Amino acid sequence: MSSLRRSYTLLRDLSVLRSSLRKRYSTLAEDVRSDATFRIPIIDFSAFHTVSTLSEKRRIADEIVNGFKEVGFVYLSGHGIPQGVIDTVYKKVRSLSEQPSQDQVAWDDPCVNRGYVRTGRERATQSSDVAEIAALRAKAPDTKESMEIGRDCDPVRKNKWVKEADSPGFKDTMLEFFQAAVMRSIALGLDLQESFFDRKIDQQCHTLRLLSYPSIRTTQLLQEGQARVGAHSDYGTITLLFQDSIGGLEVQNPHTQHFQPAHPIPGTVVVNAGDLLAHWSNDVLRSTLHRVVAPLAQKTNDRECTIPVRQSIAFFCHPNFGAMIESLPTCVTAMNPSKYKPVTTEEYIVGRLAATYD
Repeated sequence: MSSLRRSYTLLRDLSVLRSSLRKRYSTLAEDVRSDATFRIPIIDFSAFHTVSTLSEKRRIADEIVNGFKEVGFVYLSGHGIPQGVIDTVYKKVRSLSEQPSQDQVAWDDPCVNRGYVRTGRERATQSSDVAEIAALRAKAPDTKESMEIGRDCDPVRKNKWVKEADSPGFKDTMLEFFQAAVMRSIALGLDLQESFFDRKIDQQCHTLRLLSYPSIRTTQLLQEGQARVGAHSDYGTITLLFQDSIGGLEVQNPHTQHFQPAHPIPGTVVVNAGDLLAHWSNDVLRSTLHRVVAPLAQKTNDRECTIPVRQSIAFFCHPNFGAMIESLPTCVTAMNPSKYKPVTTEEYIVGRLAATYD
């Protein structure tokens, strides 16, 4: 009996060891095939601007592009945005619903995409049918408010700033945060010249979005089709997302179609590929569905729980509005011919925005 017990223990230990080794040495492509091992890679971006050789840059670039190929999402640490700036922006996000001048800065034009969006005006979805989106919005609108901010020098698309007296320092804080991202690493990872995208994004047509999700009862989020933000993909090239500790972001595993949590990781920014990058790369890089649902709730009474307030900061990186988005030569082969008709940034993004809002 003791001999059998020792044999069982040995077999169990070997099984644990094999599982541990597989977890340690398995590739991302292997892990994401199963929900049990699904993960979003964490990549240290700090060395990209300081390494001395192209091969070192290429290693980091390949990690990012591989993450976009397999998942559509990565976590970047060492992103270079000071925590003090992020904390200051969060303070401004918390004051969104308290601004007395909301009506004067309300979002009102998809061609401009600037201003304050009250709770219930938007319904994120993959649908492009205006009537279908309107029905979804009426039944289960996104439970969030936001502020859309762009480059401050645009003569046509002017920012709508809250009055300085209502929120001292708001404008200066937002402009300090507004900056470009990691497109050079993506170019390298797609076998292009590092500067390939530079002239296509140099007009800074990006959008900084401040998001606040009010406290809500769990029963409201249990209604059919209801979420803090419905399942959707982003419209541009990449999105940088800073999220607070509350959580609720979920990413669809592209291989199983099941949603998996993307938990907040201190010191990182979540980066995901958007629709226009998927178009550019001919779907070599994934624009993955994601949503915001109920995180852990706080019990209010014996029958009800409350979801706490959640804040996030999203930086949507867009190509120049006049840029023509068509399949890159390194992403088209005889086995993978071009899937998309050429489209300008403005045509695509304005069309999606016009259908999303009321």
